[in-house]
Amino acid sequence: MENKKVIHKHSLAIRWLHWVNFPLLAVMIWSGLLIYYANRVYKLDLGFTTITFFPEWFYDAIGMRRRLAEGMSLHFAFMWLFTINGVIYFLYLIFSKEYKLLFPHRRALKEAWLVLLHDLHIRKGLPPQKKYNAAQRIAYTGVIILGFFMIVTGLAIYKPAQLNWLCATCGGYEAARIEHFVITILFALFFLVHIMQVILAGWKNFSSMITGFETKKIESNDHKRANLEHEKSKE
Repeated sequence: MENKKVIHKHSLAIRWLHWVNFPLLAVMIWSGLLIYYANRVYKLDLGFTTITFFPEWFYDAIGMRRRLAEGMSLHFAFMWLFTINGVIYFLYLIFSKEYKLLFPHRRALKEAWLVLLHDLHIRKGLPPQKKYNAAQRIAYTGVIILGFFMIVTGLAIYKPAQLNWLCATCGGYEAARIEHFVITILFALFFLVHIMQVILAGWKNFSSMITGFETKKIESNDHKRANLEHEKSKE
């Protein structure tokens, strides 16, 4: 006979802040692309070829032509909601002491490497973990840091004259624009990897971010004993 155990995984605050951040970030990236289309200055020069962001068919497919005013109004409005949500999330981690489960520990890099080997099916066992494994701790903490610099560089671009000291700290207006663009690309890459990891983790992991808990089957002692005897009989 199997029993089920309910495991609490995510608080209501974490779930709300997580799901609110999803559409906010989506709108920020979308409106940012509308602004970027008006002045596509960034490119990657590899010496023999140049990669521009992004190909013309990309803009045609999502209809970004001549929408600069719309992009700016959306970006400047939603940036405050994105910032407020991020600040509340960070403060919640600190005051609830949830950061102890999220921020990397001293062995994080070594354990993250072992997690990567496990995900690549090179290594069988996983290192001990709590709510998040070492790779998740590094990734999620990295996103928090990216969010901080996203806000800093965004403000430097938004008010370069009034916040000239902040703009200068970022290396000037043009440097702040490049930094803001690179951070956006990193956010988009994290988002794609995060979605892939959620799909690989399965429905239970996804639903726990909605309900806050996960159910696991627990075998009874009799069932465990029978399984053990069965394994021994095969030796």
